[in-house]
Amino acid sequence: MDITNDKKIADIQREFSEKFPKLKIEFYKKPHETGEGSKDELKHDPNSTIGEIRKKGSEGDLSIHGNLKVETLEANFQEQFGLNAQVFRKSGNIWLQTTKTDDWTLSEQNDRGAS
Repeated sequence: MDITNDKKIADIQREFSEKFPKLKIEFYKKPHETGEGSKDELKHDPNSTIGEIRKKGSEGDLSIHGNLKVETLEANFQEQFGLNAQVFRKSGNIWLQTTKTDDWTLSEQNDRGAS
C-alpha cells in the first residue's frame, strides 16, 4: 500500500477493506499499547490527509498481506509513518477493536469476522 502525504485516510481505509472485507482500520491522535483499545473521540477524520495528521515518518510503501499479525501492522504504521492505527473486526452489526486478538494474522481476523 502506497502511503503519501496527500493520500486521505479514507483512501487507505478503502484499500485495506478491499483486501480484508470483514476488517477496517482507523487512525487515532494518540497511540495505544498492545492489548489496549483506542477512544472513539481520538479518531482522525477520514477526510484528513496523511500529511495533516502525522508528526513523523516519511512517504513509502507498506506491505500488507494475510500472514501479517495485527500487532505488527499497527507497529509498522507507527514506526514507518508515524500513524496510530487500530484494526477492527466485524461482528454482526458492530465493529470490535481487535485488542485481545492482536496476535492473530489479518487472514485469521478476516475469517472470524461475521456479517
